Amino acid sequence: MYSDTLLGHLRLPVICSPMFLVSGPDLVIAQCKAGVIGSFPALNAREKDGEPPLLEAWLKRITEELDAHNQANPDRPAAPFAVNQIVHRSNDRVERDVEICARWKVPVWITSMGAREDVNQAAHDCGGTVLHDVINNRFARKAIDKGADGLIAVCAGAGGHAGALSPFALVQEIREWFDGPLALSGSIATGSSVLGAQAIGADFAYIGSPFIATTEAVASEDYKQMIVDSGADDILYTSHFSGVNANYLKPSVRAVGLDPDNLTGDGNKLNLATGDIRPKAWRDIWGSGQGIGAVGAVTTTADYVDRLVREYHAAKDGLCA
Repeated sequence: MYSDTLLGHLRLPVICSPMFLVSGPDLVIAQCKAGVIGSFPALNAREKDGEPPLLEAWLKRITEELDAHNQANPDRPAAPFAVNQIVHRSNDRVERDVEICARWKVPVWITSMGAREDVNQAAHDCGGTVLHDVINNRFARKAIDKGADGLIAVCAGAGGHAGALSPFALVQEIREWFDGPLALSGSIATGSSVLGAQAIGADFAYIGSPFIATTEAVASEDYKQMIVDSGADDILYTSHFSGVNANYLKPSVRAVGLDPDNLTGDGNKLNLATGDIRPKAWRDIWGSGQGIGAVGAVTTTADYVDRLVREYHAAKDGLCA
């Protein structure tokens, strides 16, 4: 299986999730150099009208810096990187971005919000592997039928647009029929949780929110500190702000003058009476998963991955003792 080959190039079986408005080249490069798969959403690369595609510049920088690292460190090469494509019809950039990613031979493609055979084929034509994120078994089967190589099970407690199923339930159902690459997302923030993901049948842990509190993340210092200061009880699961259920930080909801326990009205529309634009998901209302209680400080990506590695091996040694 491809997952077996890929795991051989990783220091830890971790894929870092692509976080909207948070993941950029600095974070991806740091993640890959630390030995885990770094990723970013293609839509994070936003250029002004008339400018060349910023995605092209990002891929050039990431590819060249990781190549230079590998030449200088043949004994500890960087992990591959991934780009997330939102393939829903509402994304009017998807065809352009797919062409750019194919030209740069992006090694891992993470697809979301729909499964498209043409996108999967474009990835395969350039030697890429496609992982599609799903929240239930029905969507998982559809993704594989349309040519995805692997799956990301987005379960309860994951940051951003998360599912509601227990990881024990969803992984078990997927593994009844699928033996390909499988990543698990949902409240994973420690090395022992990475081992736990493998124990229930996943190949990879899919980790996002703890990386918000790293020096390389494109997030405000207030956002990073809120991750450090918050725990599972500070997470709100609601469709109020984007129309789709997602996990957000309650303190960020309060910071814009709203009561997270009493949300009313439409969270997306302009208030015609006052002319004020309501707070916007991701920009003003910050996403996070439930696992952030394990985040004790803002740190570098390298230090956080080192901690995950120590915890992972300690947990593994404990089981074997």
